[in-house]
Amino acid sequence: MQPAADMSIVSLVTGASVPVQLVMLLLLLTSLASWWYIFIKVFVLRRASEEAEDFEETFWHSSDLDQLYQGLTAGRRTPKGMASLFEAGYREFSRLKRQGGLDATVTTESVRRAMRAAYNREMDHLDAHLPFLASVGSVSPYIGLLGTVWGIMNAFLGLSNVAQATLTQVAPGIAEALIATAIGLFAAIPAVIAYNRFASSVDRLAVRYESFTEEFTNILHRKA
Repeated sequence: MQPAADMSIVSLVTGASVPVQLVMLLLLLTSLASWWYIFIKVFVLRRASEEAEDFEETFWHSSDLDQLYQGLTAGRRTPKGMASLFEAGYREFSRLKRQGGLDATVTTESVRRAMRAAYNREMDHLDAHLPFLASVGSVSPYIGLLGTVWGIMNAFLGLSNVAQATLTQVAPGIAEALIATAIGLFAAIPAVIAYNRFASSVDRLAVRYESFTEEFTNILHRKA
């Protein structure tokens, strides 16, 4: 009686062909990298949201913009998020105000451009690593499928010299090949979920930044 083949996950992975093992290793490293970026983005977006809440509360309760600006620029930390938009806009407004003789509309447009540049820098920071997560979510299943196709092909090629093929002979090869697809899905699913959630959070922050830009430029337009 022929002994039963070892069908444990470890034995199937270690017994797979070298190309399938390389595919599994690539997917495992990709999954680890995506999880690392997921944890980073969780803290980055949470901090950005909290900083926006804190700054909005401080801004709307502040009666002296000069004092608020001096408080931001006097600290060691570079202003981030919404505070960086305020800092860029008010710095440009103060510079133009010292020059004098400029139309209020010209001053407002210059302030808006300065805040737009700060906005773009903040969005680049918030969008960091999101393209990687999107790529992992879209490509990983296909990489896993490549390993599966290769493994199944090897399993059937191994039967070419067998007089009578049985399920017992082909099952281990097919099982080890399907593990590649499973690992691909394991890498892709969290990346897709995280990307969708992070993209939604970034969009909400972008709307808040744009709204603040418009409100602040209107305030400076009246002061100009």
